[in-house]
Amino acid sequence: MTGLPMALVRHRPAAVVAFLAGWLVVADQVAPFTANTVQMLLLVALGALAHGASWRLVVPLAALAAVATGFNLADPGIAFTRNAWFYSVGAAVVPVIVGRYLRGTVRHLDEPDVTPDVLLAIGGVALAVLGTWTDWAEGSVPVWVAGSLAVIGGLSLGVARRLPGIVLVFQTGLLMAAIQYLPQVSTTCMVLALIAVCVFAMRVASWFWIGLVYLLAAFLASSAIVRGDAEITAVRVVVLMAMVAAPVAIGRYLGARASAVESERLRLRESQRLAIAQLRADQLAERERIARDVHDIVAHHVGAMVLRAGAARYAAPEGPVADALTDIRDAGHQALEDLRGLLDVLRDPERAPALLADPADVVRESAERMTAAGLIVELALDPRTEQAPLVARASAARIVQEGLTNVLKHAGPGTPVRVSLAVGDGGLAVEVRNGRPPVTRESLPSSGQGLAGMRERARALGGTLSAGPDAEGGWRLAVTLPARGLRGTT
Repeated sequence: MTGLPMALVRHRPAAVVAFLAGWLVVADQVAPFTANTVQMLLLVALGALAHGASWRLVVPLAALAAVATGFNLADPGIAFTRNAWFYSVGAAVVPVIVGRYLRGTVRHLDEPDVTPDVLLAIGGVALAVLGTWTDWAEGSVPVWVAGSLAVIGGLSLGVARRLPGIVLVFQTGLLMAAIQYLPQVSTTCMVLALIAVCVFAMRVASWFWIGLVYLLAAFLASSAIVRGDAEITAVRVVVLMAMVAAPVAIGRYLGARASAVESERLRLRESQRLAIAQLRADQLAERERIARDVHDIVAHHVGAMVLRAGAARYAAPEGPVADALTDIRDAGHQALEDLRGLLDVLRDPERAPALLADPADVVRESAERMTAAGLIVELALDPRTEQAPLVARASAARIVQEGLTNVLKHAGPGTPVRVSLAVGDGGLAVEVRNGRPPVTRESLPSSGQGLAGMRERARALGGTLSAGPDAEGGWRLAVTLPARGLRGTT
């Protein structure tokens, strides 16, 4: 009956607190040893309730837990003193404070620099040791215990920025222990506690917790400074309250400065993001403008060429001239279709270009067109190339087109050309090899960008390209494109 309700403490903490409070009163009468266990579990459940519930539910159940704790402390025939009431209320208040604190009032510290933490730790150790070492042997605790606590108390300030609540609780306990067992060092311990209060105020933005910590610091300061025979005056009270307010004010100022710096950093980061987005929008707008200009210029001239070739075709219905005009007209139509697809990519770079034809058909059509133009083309297509990724096959088709065009430009009609697409260990292999030109002739005009464009296309896919004269006086273009996932490739 005591332990099983804790299985519901995450989902039904209010019901668990109410049950354990009532069970504590009953267990105190029938099973005193069990009552001690119930008392501890009641405080744990109360902390869980404070962590997840609202004040409207926490306050009455905390009062109920305090009353149940008072019943547990009361013994027949013994007066219930003020200290007993203080403990009953404190036993209910402490888990509530811890639970509310763990709700996440501390901002996450992303600062990677640990220099402030190291300086706090070094300064804390120096202050604690130098301020207390002459009095370590004066108290009732062993010297090594007093020295160890001084060093640990100073070192704890090194993690105060990251664990402000835990360090404050630790410094509070250390100060209370010093007041009880070694009053000579209470002033130094009070300074350490005020530093912890300052760091807490810097890291916690909630004014509720800052006010609560201020009251705690005032209580600690009065316990450390005010002796039993000291006279309490208004001036002394004001001075003590001001002394405690100083570290709180300093902490809030530093916290506000840190928040302002963080806000400025976030503003700059957002400004950079917006600037990059604006730059990208400007680039896209410029690409679209260029796309329109290219379309207007190229489409005008190619369209005029197609119309004139079509008109000439009707004037010469038969013969080689008619076939050449038909080829010019069809090539112009295909060029316009390809141009529209490329312009779509210019307008939207993230859009995948639509494939206008099967890559193998593009290769065959290119070979047929170049054969009609006078080249002697031998085409060798490995059937396994159909298993290669579409992007690799499409790039290979464009490379074959460009390679055959270069052969026609530089070697001229009558040149034998062998085009092969095969699958090898390195991926999809493309080769365009032409023999020696039949006659010496002047090359057609060329921009010189064809080979560079093919190399860039191959590099974009992670492939390689080599081009140069062969031993027979011809020219060899070889390209290897990765084709991962294809059987027989790596």
